[in-house]
Amino acid sequence: MIQVTDVSKWYQMGEVRVTALDKVSLDISKGEFVVVLGPSGSGKTTLLNMIGALDVPSEGAISINGRTISGMTRKERFAFRRETVGFIFQTFNLFPTLTALENVQFVLDVAGKGRESRQIATEVLNDVGLGERLRHFPHQLSGGEQQRVAIARALAKGSPFILADEPTGELDFMTGVQILELLRKQSETGKTIIIVTHNREIARIADRVVRLHSSRVASDGPPPGGKVPITELEW
Repeated sequence: MIQVTDVSKWYQMGEVRVTALDKVSLDISKGEFVVVLGPSGSGKTTLLNMIGALDVPSEGAISINGRTISGMTRKERFAFRRETVGFIFQTFNLFPTLTALENVQFVLDVAGKGRESRQIATEVLNDVGLGERLRHFPHQLSGGEQQRVAIARALAKGSPFILADEPTGELDFMTGVQILELLRKQSETGKTIIIVTHNREIARIADRVVRLHSSRVASDGPPPGGKVPITELEW
């Protein structure tokens, strides 16, 4: 269970205070497939980063399974991320000197799965369609392929929470559908999936859509018109 309670985040730019989130509250249950929808600057990525303990609120509190993230030390937040959260970053964050396989293996080694890391990494990269690109470095991969390595890295740990920032942004339609199917399957096994996006089509397959506007929650509920199968998406 994720509980976000009256969370605000602001940044001081000289004498000006810029508000990224303003009094946001929401609860997300185990196994929910949630899409946070909104335009650029609405606070989507800020919210995701705070749920994933990459950042802390200026006001309010965030707790996951009863643990209050906002009260953790930096070291405790690192351990929490390592043990609990799989991230899919919009900017990929791949290590340029490691191959696709080594990038995925690295997070598994950090999570203490060294003995099995090569086998798990290979299997997950095959799942995202990169079985022939295991030994390629990031600069040898297209943007879409780098995105799939980032997705494989997030899935490989088996974390109970998967947080995804525009996970299909660099992908063609068919690959995007493949990735969304993988994420949906993760949700069906009890993992909690949170995707932030500006793509309204992706919101149609969610259990729930949280729409942000001007740093606040504008609406929170099922997709308008009801949830549809992934096969009905088009973008």
